[in-house]
Amino acid sequence: MNVRIRKQLGKISTVLNYLGSVLFVIGFFFIIPLITTLVWGEGYGSNPFIGFSIAIITAFVTGFMLKQFEKKADLKTSGAILVCSLGWIVTSAVGAIPLVFGIGASYLDAYFETMSGFTTTGITMFTGLDNFPVSILLWRSITQWIGGLGILTFFLFVTSQISGINRLFSAESHKINVKRPVPGIANTIKILWGIYILLTGVVITALLLAGTSFFSSLNHALTTLSTGGFSPFDASIAHYQSIGHPHFRLIEYIIIFGMFLGGTNFIVHFRILRGEFAGLIKTTEFRHWLMYIGLFVLIILLERIFGPSDILKTSTSSEFWSKLEENFRTTLFQVVSIITTTGYATQSIASSFFGSVAKQLFIVMMIIGGCVGSTAGGVKVLRISILLKMIKREIKKLVLPNRALDDVVVDHNKIDPDEIYRVSSLFFVWIVLLIFGGLVTAFFSQVDGFAAFSGMSSALGNIGPSYISVETMNQFNPIIKIVYILGMMAGRLEIIPVLLLFSPRGWEY
Repeated sequence: MNVRIRKQLGKISTVLNYLGSVLFVIGFFFIIPLITTLVWGEGYGSNPFIGFSIAIITAFVTGFMLKQFEKKADLKTSGAILVCSLGWIVTSAVGAIPLVFGIGASYLDAYFETMSGFTTTGITMFTGLDNFPVSILLWRSITQWIGGLGILTFFLFVTSQISGINRLFSAESHKINVKRPVPGIANTIKILWGIYILLTGVVITALLLAGTSFFSSLNHALTTLSTGGFSPFDASIAHYQSIGHPHFRLIEYIIIFGMFLGGTNFIVHFRILRGEFAGLIKTTEFRHWLMYIGLFVLIILLERIFGPSDILKTSTSSEFWSKLEENFRTTLFQVVSIITTTGYATQSIASSFFGSVAKQLFIVMMIIGGCVGSTAGGVKVLRISILLKMIKREIKKLVLPNRALDDVVVDHNKIDPDEIYRVSSLFFVWIVLLIFGGLVTAFFSQVDGFAAFSGMSSALGNIGPSYISVETMNQFNPIIKIVYILGMMAGRLEIIPVLLLFSPRGWEY
């Protein structure tokens, strides 16, 4: 056997060994919903109990088999990216098992739902959620909470002193270079997960105080901070108003706050927790983040006020202000929900409540997404800011000599040309994938062109809502579902790791 083949086999062996470790960690998470089947009365021997039991056995047995492969090579960057991409594929494959046995879903739909969970996309294949087994609902929420900061990031959080930690973290967090809260990847991961757990607890507590049940509070907190959007109710957050909950307005505002926290760069949370408020609003990304939210809310609210709605056609002043608050709350909720890529709803974005301007702006929000270093999807606010600065610089080139041109600078830091090339490339590939997915959707379904692009925008941006109903999505051609699965994973891992899977060079040194 020549040296090259031996090195290649060593690399594959190392990748498989790491995948075994990841499956071991995920296997332990199945125990939580398995216990839930007993606590909530679903019972020993119920379909969900059998499904989670099989998933546990599959995860541990497969993990044990993969761990028999030795780490025969250093985990280089390409190897770490392969671990990352394959890790999301295999965990979704095992994570789909409970849905197959628990609710009788087809394996493709179950895999779609699980990938949607781990990538925090939130597109669902199912209706009738209010009557689902509680263990299945909890598992859906757990997949989003794990996926919020990343499957591998969680693996690194619970695994002490692992070789290749830098490359594994970088592979999954394939984002623009930003400052870490503290030196060292291991310490950074611990701080990020510490903040994540703390904020999840804050949202659980707030929802409990607002009068929601523990199970509802837990599920919504897990899927709010992760900006995932899976709800145990078909009506999503609108459920509370529909049942006449006395504090439904407070619940909606709590969810808005939780989604905003999840979509904000976690470095901002770290600085706030340390009492470092000075200059926070001056940071480019955070300032633009607030500006986008405010601008979108203002435009959509103005369309509601001066458009076809009857918000101004009221008989009393109190009725006017009541309608104004309702419209403001609903608009703010959906803007934050979409731009953070959470996907909760108090009004469907496809409903007549929103006009044509709002419907187009929602697509724009899907593309922009949340902040770098958050749990949100999309292109990211900081990248949009860099692209805008590049456009501004190109305009200056037309009127200024080259020596007078400034570098692209963000928060007093010069952006390296390689970083600019990467941002431009990612944005271009993002648009190409969006067009491809939209065309596939239109070709293999009966939905119109606008809805087709909204579906792929939802998958690629890890958002959830689109202008396609759940019932229509469920009946899609398997080809569309497979494209969306790849789109969800590409969006969550920010494209490069997924593309590497299809590159022969990605499997070489």
